[in-house]
Amino acid sequence: MDTSSAKTEITTKNTGICRLIDSGPGSGVENMAMDEALFRCFDPASSMPVLRLYGWTPPALSLGRFQKAADLLDLRKCARDNLTIVRRITGGGAIYHSNELTYSLIFSQAQIPTAKSVKESFKALTAFLLGFYRTLGLSADYAVNLATDKSRLGDRTALCFAGRESYDILVNNRKIGGNAQRRTRDVIFQHGSIPITNRIEQGLAYVKSVSCDSKMTATSLKEEGIWLDLCILKQILLQQFKLHLGVMPKPDSLTEKENSLYQTLSAEKYCSRLWNMDGILN
Repeated sequence: MDTSSAKTEITTKNTGICRLIDSGPGSGVENMAMDEALFRCFDPASSMPVLRLYGWTPPALSLGRFQKAADLLDLRKCARDNLTIVRRITGGGAIYHSNELTYSLIFSQAQIPTAKSVKESFKALTAFLLGFYRTLGLSADYAVNLATDKSRLGDRTALCFAGRESYDILVNNRKIGGNAQRRTRDVIFQHGSIPITNRIEQGLAYVKSVSCDSKMTATSLKEEGIWLDLCILKQILLQQFKLHLGVMPKPDSLTEKENSLYQTLSAEKYCSRLWNMDGILN
């Protein structure tokens, strides 16, 4: 029995409502600051689940929480091209963000009672993405269901597109997007990308060295023949989110507390070279 698209049971005190924050395109600084503000302001005892949708303007490169910019990137070229480099609060490899639809999710652990482990929570919180790609007519599945050598799943890589976790989604044996988590004892934060066009070659231009063929490793919607308008893609994504997670996204905006923290993080953390380059807090 294929349970990869089974509905996840979500429990919430808010009658099945999820906050939908569609913040549109933003800079790397704005995007990472807003994600962290939403995560840090989330109260596992009382908050509704959060779904945020956003884009990246101008393009930016995000580093995983524990990466060192100087070890991976050609910083002179980055500076010459005025490329924004930001650090995520999640782990994983570097990502060049350009023409993509990005999402972030925040749930309390209690709101996903069927997910008892990290892998189970990844499966629960990516089921709507799998449904999204399949609704578009793509033959998408989890890497764990397609891998002939499961021992290679989870290998650490410097670049996000080059690695494969069990619940990464593959189309024609190529990874489409990526997802990463940050967890506290009671709260799960997850964000990930849906690439509309493949900008990996542009991103690789800023990397010192790479040992894999990006064309064989990653793909995008347009490479797979999907040329739908962004608004339509969002509608399909929200339909699948409601179907698989059982909560209705309701448009919302930042609270006063969230906005205040967002402004502080934007100015004091995500504009800090110490944080973005070396992962050191001021």
